[in-house]
Amino acid sequence: MMCNLLRIAIIPRFVQHRRAKEQQKNRKQTMVFGGIVTSPRGSLSTQQALELARVYLENACRAKDADIILVLCHDTEVSLSQAKRSAKHTDDQLERKRIGTVYIQLGKVLYSQGHSKEAQTSYKKAEKLGCVKFDRFIYP
Repeated sequence: MMCNLLRIAIIPRFVQHRRAKEQQKNRKQTMVFGGIVTSPRGSLSTQQALELARVYLENACRAKDADIILVLCHDTEVSLSQAKRSAKHTDDQLERKRIGTVYIQLGKVLYSQGHSKEAQTSYKKAEKLGCVKFDRFIYP
């Protein structure tokens, strides 16, 4: 009797798990970028990574859904980090200020979404890049 109860409880879970794995595998095969092509973000120049960050940020400003806005803000920050890493190897102050400006814009979007801590972090990163003094910046 106990074996039958175990079979009833375990077998359906195993079948569900196996079906979920098959569905996941099928989705990966039909996705264009999923696991098939890796992101070339690491090979972008400073200017390209900065442009990508701007595109993400523009779309975040246009989006209406709060979850989508946060995802786009995250993508903006990832691209800005890449741009910052690339700019670290040069002494181009103009590039650093451009990156800082996008960090300020990112902070404004985050602040408008009610994420003031994250906005402050973004403003501080802009300040470190020499873009603006944080204490003089007024929240939007």
